[in-house]
Amino acid sequence: MSAQVQSAAPDFSATAVVDKEFKEVSLSDYKGKWLVLFFYPLDFTFVCPTEITAFSDRVEDFTKLGAEIVGCSVDSQFSHLAWKETPRNKGGLGDIKFPLLADMTKKIGQDYDVLLESGITLRGLYIIGPEGNIRYKLVHDLGIGRNVDEVLRVLSAIQSVDETGEVCPAGWTPGADTMKPSPTESQEYFAKVK
Repeated sequence: MSAQVQSAAPDFSATAVVDKEFKEVSLSDYKGKWLVLFFYPLDFTFVCPTEITAFSDRVEDFTKLGAEIVGCSVDSQFSHLAWKETPRNKGGLGDIKFPLLADMTKKIGQDYDVLLESGITLRGLYIIGPEGNIRYKLVHDLGIGRNVDEVLRVLSAIQSVDETGEVCPAGWTPGADTMKPSPTESQEYFAKVK
């Protein structure tokens, strides 16, 4: 199975740490909702906690857009829990507001095309629409953290296109002009460009 934009998101089910409990979490739990699924290499590393806490700190912004967040790595649920119980000022996560999946079999990472031969995952991020299709895919190398503002911007753009049928030009932000996807009607947008 290949995790490409416009294709059905590969199904998954794994144990996750939710708050401080272990719970089975599946893709089907998010049916009819927007889901931001992101992968990170390993617990107790360096860039990873900065990303995970950044997403957690902005979870309300995702909720306003009707989206939920799930993080995933090849670590066990026990490692995830220990990392959550480590304070942020010691490189830990503290309390985070979304599930962390334990991809111990590495199948989820493999199905989403982010598993490296070394057995860890790249920094992949997928926006999955309510219908279960991948709408956005981003993959970073190991040492590069993601930008939460950009993920929110892209999610807003996808939703805008779905709602209006108009497309979002480069650098579009919520509230900015969109464009009618037609050779003649797009001229309305281009006429405003300086």
